[in-house]
Amino acid sequence: MAPRKLLLIGGTGHIGTYLVPRLVRSGFAVHVLARHAEPRYADPRLDWPAVQWIIADRDAEEKSGAWAGRMRAIETDIVIDLTCFTPAQQQTMYESFHGRIDHFLHCGTIWAYGPPEKLPYEESHPRRPISDYGRRKAEIESFLLDKFRRENFPATLIHPGHICGRKWMPVDPQGARDNVEVYRRLATGQEVVLPSGYATLHHVHADDVARQFELAIHHRERALGESFSAVAAQALTLTGCCRAVAAMFGRGPNLRYVPLDEIGQFMSPAAADCVREHATHSPCCSIAKAQRLLGYQPRYTSEQIYAECLEHLLETGQLTLPTISPHAG
Repeated sequence: MAPRKLLLIGGTGHIGTYLVPRLVRSGFAVHVLARHAEPRYADPRLDWPAVQWIIADRDAEEKSGAWAGRMRAIETDIVIDLTCFTPAQQQTMYESFHGRIDHFLHCGTIWAYGPPEKLPYEESHPRRPISDYGRRKAEIESFLLDKFRRENFPATLIHPGHICGRKWMPVDPQGARDNVEVYRRLATGQEVVLPSGYATLHHVHADDVARQFELAIHHRERALGESFSAVAAQALTLTGCCRAVAAMFGRGPNLRYVPLDEIGQFMSPAAADCVREHATHSPCCSIAKAQRLLGYQPRYTSEQIYAECLEHLLETGQLTLPTISPHAG
């Protein structure tokens, strides 16, 4: 029997780094559509030689009108779309593949949920997104689930949390992406400023996201017409993130709390905007549904995610620290 064909759109980034090898090893004939025929975060000599490449610029072809024709010309059994961000893009994908594929998997986001009012947030809870990105993704989700109910369009949605990996830094313990400074401060006992309250982050390693996509394909009948949160088993407060990172360097965190509207006094405008966005959302999602229907069990905790990324920063010299003398016995 010939292997099943799978089209992966946007497969050279964070999720694709881990998803492509999984799919290749599972025996799929993997076709990756991307602008460049090489993964950005993986060694292309391992598993990637089995990939069939489709070189295309989605944005450019959508603007020129060529994208829809390209999609209609592709024969495949399964489609995974990692780079669909607007309802108009999703409409084109639906029209291109309706009635001729077995499974369509869309990569959403927990930003589609909005700030949770009941914890942990379950996939059946109301969607109340507060960002344009979240609203667009929620609209795509509503569209796909409606098409499944009305027309049996074989859709599944995977909603990742804060995606990270060895070469892709997590949202940092302040709730920003402010380079390596916060890690240096936590490692050396310098003060770190946090917004007051109990803001949370819900990380997920890209390999765990990839694993959930793989599980959804293998458990197709359970996954059809469903949405799943792809996150670590537990969310962490910003305080918990700081405490975990500081502990890796043998100390406790030196923290100062200020009102959220004053956080901009202690960091760059871009970092402050990022902190405000994450603190306002404060995600905390349940994985019970994915565990029950797919057998999903994330490998990485948030603490392990930070440890892996810190190892990479130290090994590559991006994070430099004073020499620490060993404790006398």
